[in-house]
Amino acid sequence: EPHECHRPATDSSLPAARGYTGRQHSYLNRLRRIEGQVRGVQKMVADDRWCPDVVNQLAAVTRATEEVAAALLEDHVRHCVLEAARDSSEAGQARMDEVAATIRQVIRL
Repeated sequence: EPHECHRPATDSSLPAARGYTGRQHSYLNRLRRIEGQVRGVQKMVADDRWCPDVVNQLAAVTRATEEVAAALLEDHVRHCVLEAARDSSEAGQARMDEVAATIRQVIRL
C-alpha cells in the first residue's frame, strides 16, 4: 500500500499513511507499555519510594521512548528517504536534510 512521505497539508481530509504504517500496531503497543511505566513511576513517587529507585525507573522510561524514536526515524529513512533518493538526488538530499535537522533537534545541537 502507498505511504505518504510528505508532511500532510493542514486542510487534508484524508489521513496520510506514514513509513511506519506497517508497524503502527507494534509502536502503539510499545507506547502503551511506556505509559504503564510512567504510571508506575507516579505510584513510586506517591508511595514515597527511595529516590535512586525512582530515578532508575525514569531512566528506563527515557530509554524506552528513545528506542521508539530511533525506530521511527529508521522507518522514515528506510521508506521516505530512500524513496525520495530514487526519485532524484535533490529530493533525496532534502529528505536527508530533514533527518539531520531532526537528529540535531533531538540531541540539541
